[in-house]
Amino acid sequence: MWCAIFAGSATAHEFWIDAEAYHVAPGEQIVANLKNGQVFEGTSLSYLPRNFSRFDVIQGSTGRQVQGRMGDRPAFDQAAPGEGLVTIVHETTPSFVNYKEWDKFQKFADHKGFPDMAARHAANGFPPAPFKERYTRHAKALIGVGNGEGADQPLGLKTEFVALTNPYAPEFDGQMRVQVLYLDAPRADAQVEVFDRAPSGEVQVSLYRTDQSGRATIPVQPGHDYLFDAVVLEPILDDDAAVWDTFWAALTFGVPAR
Repeated sequence: MWCAIFAGSATAHEFWIDAEAYHVAPGEQIVANLKNGQVFEGTSLSYLPRNFSRFDVIQGSTGRQVQGRMGDRPAFDQAAPGEGLVTIVHETTPSFVNYKEWDKFQKFADHKGFPDMAARHAANGFPPAPFKERYTRHAKALIGVGNGEGADQPLGLKTEFVALTNPYAPEFDGQMRVQVLYLDAPRADAQVEVFDRAPSGEVQVSLYRTDQSGRATIPVQPGHDYLFDAVVLEPILDDDAAVWDTFWAALTFGVPAR
């Protein structure tokens, strides 16, 4: 269900896989950057194995690790396989941020759909600022090769979007149906932030929430690229390094112009 249009600037940096083209012919290069930024604009990151725990390319039942050279940018540049739906998967190693002021953390939590964070923080007995947050990124990109036929599937990421419809299929009806998972279980009432990039480069942002089965249906437009973002915030009770774990799920794809 559509909830709101986001009017202000983002309060946190998203991470996503940004393909130069989301629909390619067999044998053409699939070129994609790892991006960190805001509102579908950001810095392209290099291929650095120390920064990721998983980097795979999957088509149907076949998957393999992405092999690159240290420092490659774009981080993904490979010839497309045969026709079908290709999924690129990337999970980062943990990073940390130190919050010196509570208001900054609360602003982030509010933006990502957790207005009760102050109560949760106190209930866990966590100290006031300063404190640390640990975070990881869990990104997928859908690439259509040729006819783009195929289906996305759960791929065992810590948290992930699973596309229940294929935007490259001839019968696609303009309704992108997704399910949000955390630890392989559906996330009910989870906020989904949608970044819609038009061919002009203009980006519109809107918010949705999943239903009780972790699903959401989001209308999309031909010729536009999309980034879906959803965040999990969990307390850390057995580690002195940080008090909150943040797991970011991202899904990118394009809708072919008909």
